[in-house]
Amino acid sequence: MPTDLDAYWMPFTANRQFKEAPRLFTKAKGMHFWTDDGRQVLDGIAGLWCVNAGHGRTRITEAIQRQAAEMDFCPPFQMAHPKAFALAEKVAALAPEGLNRVFFTNSGSESVETALKMAIAYHRVRGEGQRTRLIGRERGYHGVNFGGISVGGIVANRKMFGTMLGGVDHIRHTHDPARNAFSVGQPSHGAEFADDLEKLIALHDASTIAAVIVEPVAGSTGVLIPPQGYLQRLREICDRHGILLIFDEVITGFGRTGQPFAAQTFGVTPDLMTLAKGLTNGAVPMGAVLARQSIHDTFMTGPEHLIEFFHGYTYSAHPLACAAGLATLETYADEGLLTRAGEMAGYFAEGLHSLRSLPGVIDVRNVGLIGGIELTPVPGQPTKRAFDVFLDCYDKSVLVRTTGDIIALSPPLIIERSHIDQLIETLSGAIRRAA
Repeated sequence: MPTDLDAYWMPFTANRQFKEAPRLFTKAKGMHFWTDDGRQVLDGIAGLWCVNAGHGRTRITEAIQRQAAEMDFCPPFQMAHPKAFALAEKVAALAPEGLNRVFFTNSGSESVETALKMAIAYHRVRGEGQRTRLIGRERGYHGVNFGGISVGGIVANRKMFGTMLGGVDHIRHTHDPARNAFSVGQPSHGAEFADDLEKLIALHDASTIAAVIVEPVAGSTGVLIPPQGYLQRLREICDRHGILLIFDEVITGFGRTGQPFAAQTFGVTPDLMTLAKGLTNGAVPMGAVLARQSIHDTFMTGPEHLIEFFHGYTYSAHPLACAAGLATLETYADEGLLTRAGEMAGYFAEGLHSLRSLPGVIDVRNVGLIGGIELTPVPGQPTKRAFDVFLDCYDKSVLVRTTGDIIALSPPLIIERSHIDQLIETLSGAIRRAA
């Protein structure tokens, strides 16, 4: 065990509070972590929205071990290895029809940067190089690189870092508690929020706009479910004006909403889709961008010896990540995990919405195996009530996640009803105590 915690500057963490009372995990299996003092903790957030098949899956572990022994690294520029092509083929086979070209990255943040660059370059290659403007959404989360925080709309992720990318604008978020509080599944009201895009088109002109990027379900901002008809209307507006639509499915991909991808759950196919997290069950860092074949083919012009798209990473399609990805997709397929959230969604929703009458609960939101519980902030101390609930749940051996004064849940897809019962019972007590 470490004797000094000072050297490690932790990401997205209250470092001083943590180091006063460390929360250290040393083991994980199935639905649980184990702490350094041997306590078993139920994982209510799939690690960080990523361990969809549960922890410690033998097939995935052994695939990584075999690959490390066989070939630890393969240069991804002008060279490749067979598993990269095999994984791309399997990912494309799961995707909505037409999204059949796969570009590998190492994280969701890199996937977003890749998709944004791909969109701008696509328009340039096809002779509309003036289309450089990018449209994001308020409260959107698209990773932490400069492109992602520019199109993103979470204030705390932006305010410290100076000037963002130029040529970026935002449409409104879809949160409308006055009309949609305590909706089960997709809210009834709010499709018209998509019309904000028409206002930005009138302001900037469609001929300057390359792409619109949204999360089908806004996860990191506190689980905002798209209103009925909203994503369809965005798709129609983009089609009408020649604008690419990008779905950020880093969180929603690989079974989280009851289908392989949220695009299929909601019946809307984007032009580009960003992936990560569940692609390898969190075992090895990896991300990807799915592109329509027509976008890919637009780049395939000019002399064949020239690079078509000047972009990539040293660790794109890393052999260990590809091995983990292949084993992960096999696990999902063998156990029916990519649709299991749909089977468990009703019981999960029932449990979540049983909390609506607790003191301080002002909204409950859900889709598939994603849940959000919004709490009244402590006056003058935003985020403290939810953080108190987080610490209380951890002390009672349940791991949840907070964002602002919202509790976010995204358990592994292997969750059973008994785990849901434990999750809801523990949350109920913690929320009562935090009131």
